[in-house]
Amino acid sequence: MNLKSLKFLNNLRKENRQFAVIGLGRFGRAVCSSLHRMGYEVLGTDIDEKLVTQALTQKIASHAIQLDSTEPESLKEAGIFEMDTVIVAIGNYLQESIITTLNVKEAGVNYVVAKASSEIHGKLLQRVGADHVVFPEYEAGCALAQTLTKPAILERFELDPENSIVEILIPEEFHGKTLAQLELRGRYGVIALAVSNGDKFVINPDPQQKLTQGLIMVIIGSNKNIQRLPI
Repeated sequence: MNLKSLKFLNNLRKENRQFAVIGLGRFGRAVCSSLHRMGYEVLGTDIDEKLVTQALTQKIASHAIQLDSTEPESLKEAGIFEMDTVIVAIGNYLQESIITTLNVKEAGVNYVVAKASSEIHGKLLQRVGADHVVFPEYEAGCALAQTLTKPAILERFELDPENSIVEILIPEEFHGKTLAQLELRGRYGVIALAVSNGDKFVINPDPQQKLTQGLIMVIIGSNKNIQRLPI
């Protein structure tokens, strides 16, 4: 799991500087490692001493400690209630996940992200105060399906569940045609933000610019309309 698969990280407020990640399984380690590489202060915790030791050995967090996150006093002593953002990465233990999320929200943590393993789990996390719920397995499955069915989509940045900015390879159907001729907005309901000329991107391209198959263009639109493109 890499940074590109952790889409929720893109939505974290830029003023946040201190993070706690509770649960150092595969997802939690990926979050810790990504945030740490981005230069943020990250505290990783887990009830399993081996996972804590592994995090310290691999240097994927600024600090890592063993604690039981269902005990509010342990969280308080670790300073987790003082963090800007807490990520509850306990996805496979429903009770522990919900209790931990409740503990940090009741203590006044401003922004809490929680991993859910099912739709019901996600609804329960929202009920106890999670500000944002993520479904890593579901999101990874959707991303794989997109890659297999739309290989011309090189990158995707989701603005929200319904709209995205995508980087695509210009298809054969667009080769030699201008943006004006293609009428992307009228025919497909999307807008071209940038077009590659081989060496660099041209932002807000001229409507009379001709496109070349195999080069790259950046499109914004609804996911439904993007799917309509001949790619």
